[in-house]
Amino acid sequence: MKITAVFPSQGRDLRLDLLRGVANWAIFLNHMPNNAVNWITTRNYGFSDGADLFVFISGYTAALVFGRMMRDHGFVVGATRLWRRVWQLYVAHVMVLVIYIATVGYVAYRFQFDTLVHQFNVARLGDRPFTTLIEGLLLRFKPVNLDVLPLYIVLMALFPLVLWIMLRRPSLTLLASFLLYLAARHFGWNLAAYPEGYWFFNPFCWQFLFCLGAWTALGGGTEIRPFLISRWVVTLGIGYLVFALILTLAASFGSVRQIVPDWLFDAVNPNDKTNLGPYRVLHFILIALLVIRFMPMDWKGLKSPICDPLIKCGQQSLRVFCVGIFLSFLGYFLLTISSGALLTQILISAAGVGILCALAYYGDWSKKIDKIIKRPRKEAPIAGKPGEKMVA
Repeated sequence: MKITAVFPSQGRDLRLDLLRGVANWAIFLNHMPNNAVNWITTRNYGFSDGADLFVFISGYTAALVFGRMMRDHGFVVGATRLWRRVWQLYVAHVMVLVIYIATVGYVAYRFQFDTLVHQFNVARLGDRPFTTLIEGLLLRFKPVNLDVLPLYIVLMALFPLVLWIMLRRPSLTLLASFLLYLAARHFGWNLAAYPEGYWFFNPFCWQFLFCLGAWTALGGGTEIRPFLISRWVVTLGIGYLVFALILTLAASFGSVRQIVPDWLFDAVNPNDKTNLGPYRVLHFILIALLVIRFMPMDWKGLKSPICDPLIKCGQQSLRVFCVGIFLSFLGYFLLTISSGALLTQILISAAGVGILCALAYYGDWSKKIDKIIKRPRKEAPIAGKPGEKMVA
């Protein structure tokens, strides 16, 4: 079959880096309960949050990078490069898993805070260490807050075949992904977790958001252009976002809850994050459409110093995400043993974000240094000895 996918023009889209940075910051802050700084994240103002954005952008960038490889060099080259990335993600997950468990265990027993091992779902390791570690390697055992990376690994591992088909039939592939999403919600399909239950992020449902991002990168962005310039879409989109805002705030404020009918409140509360509720998907899509419409690629704000830390965190996404997992646990622990005052919450959150930014800037600087080191060295003649050369 002939490749029909349309790739965007060459050049890095800083909007992706910016939004991925936003997702990483949001995931870090949202993993610290009872933290007032969480209110700056979108989770408190609508149905979708940083996880939706992270998965969508992951699908977009995967299709963009490995889709070009597959188009230019064939399926084998593209698939093997993609699986190499999966291996990197898996190694990162194993390192995070081991160090995270060790950190939780050390803090719990060092400070006589035994409830932490149960609260963060690592107590099973003390009862059945070998079985639990094996299940962790199989992605079935996941301590609290370690759910996103296993989802990403599974989606990427199965993506080569999906990408091969999507390069040739983008819209048909997206339709198949949507039908799988509907079937998983209808029949209750999910992967089993250890020691009981199911995956918090159901991969049969969340794959749709991943494929939606891939479809957008492979020509879908062109197909939705009429919706971007439609005033009706903007009007209805803003109306739906206000609707989502009211229903979300109703869960936190009794005064807002009184004006929302019970049947309507119960339809979206609690928010179905595990199976990616349809209202959640629609909320994210409308936000994405509005962002694309009002934030073009040449938006001057992308060059501003204010956006630069977010962009850097988006460009160094994996390391920022992994370190953010540890910082969110430590931040939660510090908030728990402290007074919990608003100033304390702000200081801990700001310190965590500052560490993530420092890590991102170091990663960017280190990458540039590596490129300089790898450049071929020039040879220069030795002064006073024509014809002879020395290594400069």
